[in-house]
Parts: sequence; structure tokens; C-alpha cells
Amino acid sequence: MEPRRLYRSVRDRMLLGVCGGIGEYFNIDPTIIRVVWAVFGCTGAGILAYIAAGIIMPQSPDM
Repeated sequence: MEPRRLYRSVRDRMLLGVCGGIGEYFNIDPTIIRVVWAVFGCTGAGILAYIAAGIIMPQSPDM
């Protein structure tokens, strides 16, 4: 069995595809991830974390 990898989503993206990729990895609706991330983003650290995740996470090879 091949290990799962965390990628930025190509199909389900709003900005960078980070929330879509996390939703695909955990097999849940990306909208839930986006709402949680929006609440977390209000602290200021969430915005930096999103940008860092967008830079660190590789783009999905599925195109």
C-alpha cells in the first residue's frame, strides 16, 4: 500500500489549493477546512500559516 501524501489541490482550489489539498487528504469537505482556516486567520498567525503552507506543500501531480 502506497503512503498518502499531502498536496495542494489542482481541482478544488480558491487561492493556492491548500484547503482543498487538506480536505482531500483527510477525505472531508474542503469548505469545512476553509471555515476553520478563516476563523484561525483572524488571529494573524493563520494568514502566515496559509502562505507558508502554500509555499511548502507541493502541487498535486494529478492534472
